[in-house]
Amino acid sequence: MTMKFRAHETFFIRKGWISKGMKAIHNDPNAFISKERNPMDTLGIGSNMVKSMRFWMQAVGITEEPSRGRRSQTFTPLGEKIYQHDRYIEEIGTLYLLQYRLASQDELATAWYYFFNVFNITEFTKEDFVGALNGYAIDGGEEAALRSLTDDFNCIIGTYVPRYKTNPGKVSAENNIDCPLGELGLVDIVDKAKKIYRKVTPSAESIDPWVALAVIMDQAGEATEVGLNELLTGVKNIGKVFNLDVITMIDVLHEAEKTGAIKIIRTAGLDIIRIEHRYTFEECVDKFYESIERNRR
Repeated sequence: MTMKFRAHETFFIRKGWISKGMKAIHNDPNAFISKERNPMDTLGIGSNMVKSMRFWMQAVGITEEPSRGRRSQTFTPLGEKIYQHDRYIEEIGTLYLLQYRLASQDELATAWYYFFNVFNITEFTKEDFVGALNGYAIDGGEEAALRSLTDDFNCIIGTYVPRYKTNPGKVSAENNIDCPLGELGLVDIVDKAKKIYRKVTPSAESIDPWVALAVIMDQAGEATEVGLNELLTGVKNIGKVFNLDVITMIDVLHEAEKTGAIKIIRTAGLDIIRIEHRYTFEECVDKFYESIERNRR
């Protein structure tokens, strides 16, 4: 497995970037690489930010680009649906879908994948994380500069911890550069002086059942039954990518069960969900946006 570190040019996703990037790609698949129209002019940001935005559009699963040849970007199926239904990223469910894709990027955004799926320390410092990530990279046959891993850590904190918590004196209403994924509340500061952070479990109510089912179905493959422990601790599954504890996960599953797609079975020594109606990831995303639009009427 190849690993990628510090591809974000030290910039976390800024508010409005995803919408701006989607609009640019919709108008021109070459928006990030065009020779005719300067991408800095098209996007209204500096060259390093252009590189960063180009990376983030792929890391959160909105766009993809070929590994060789002309590196134009096209929407993924998820990107198409978000552009169609929530292009200004106003729904928390959209943020959870982007979070799932980001936390699943074991190659493109290795530090994010490692943070959510492998790094099991709940309260941690920068040194804890960077040391553990360095060990993970070495075990995987990669050599990464500690500076790059430290920049990844700082970018993870910038992604999930709002700046009013990290730098309250430097935040003004006009300078809103928080990352939208901070709204998920997945990381918090425990001790500002000692720079200790912790992973936070979100509320079950914040996770739409169809968003949870999108992840479950995506990870289940052809399986008709999935163990609750697999949902909680399996890499890229709902427990890991959304920081869920077992109680919160069960609450999420009970809501998902009401759709008829799954059934929770906790009898006869079994702790599983049975897939009663199989949907694809994309179908679950469609159901999510349909339910949102129904509720708006």
